[in-house]
Amino acid sequence: MDGECNIVGPGAPFSSIGQRRHALEVLATGQHGVVGRRQLLGLGCSVDEIRGMLESRRLVAIHRGVYAAGHRALNARATWMAAVLACGSGALLSHRSGGALIGLRRSSLSYVEVSTATRRRGIHGVKPYFSSKLQPQDRHEVDGIPCTSVALTLLNLAAVLPRRGLERACDEAEVQELFDLRAVEDVLRRFDGCRGAAALRAVLREHAIGTTLTRPGLEELALTLCDRAGIPRPVVNSRVVCRDGVFWELDFLWRAERLVLETDGRRFHHSRRQIERDRRKEADLVRAGHQVLRATWWQVERDPRSVALMILAALADR
Repeated sequence: MDGECNIVGPGAPFSSIGQRRHALEVLATGQHGVVGRRQLLGLGCSVDEIRGMLESRRLVAIHRGVYAAGHRALNARATWMAAVLACGSGALLSHRSGGALIGLRRSSLSYVEVSTATRRRGIHGVKPYFSSKLQPQDRHEVDGIPCTSVALTLLNLAAVLPRRGLERACDEAEVQELFDLRAVEDVLRRFDGCRGAAALRAVLREHAIGTTLTRPGLEELALTLCDRAGIPRPVVNSRVVCRDGVFWELDFLWRAERLVLETDGRRFHHSRRQIERDRRKEADLVRAGHQVLRATWWQVERDPRSVALMILAALADR
């Protein structure tokens, strides 16, 4: 099954070398520069012809039965595609790799995660996950790469990410209009008892999907600060209309208490123009009945206790 994939290739098989080479170029172009051995055989290439292309470096081996067409410098999508091909028919990019392909989160893994319907031997640079419960609705495709559906990807992420990472992935799915509650509930029903199911159910039950998607870095630290101090979670990056249709985007808002926390990063809020803008924003918010708190990156990162006490005191007063 090495190098097998559901993508067969254009108009296979071909009788002439020229036709096969053209078909190979078309196939490789559609698969980010990588092809599988079984696909080549399907195009009409003989074993000797494949061996000849390897010897002449027209093909470069990446995994057993998986080749790069004339190069070995693979980008992320080519690496993902090669891993899926190496895992055989029905294999799907999944977990953190699948989440990165779909756009739910970034991944810095040194290996590729793939879900398969059959048990696989170890493949260098690939971590296969066997699942006997995969159904047609669990299959998705992004940029020609087979991957798990958004719903199943969220379940898989629940098995390998901390709670906050899972919340962010769900939020990102909602923002991109990819989150389908019925599909998620269907996956939870069919994969009941699987690792991650309890964590995903808890997020659905306790977290308002889409409300806490933060910019990486400083704001994420501030939200973690709130969780650790037992401070009720605010709405993140919300918009508030203050006057004459003028609205401001707020870093953190406790809506019922009309309390705002603005976090000032190192890269922003340092120019005279930005400082003046911040002051106009604060004045508008105060006139609209809000209390505005400010915290710098240093305070959030190095002195979170003081920031937490400030927020708690303000919430008590409100």
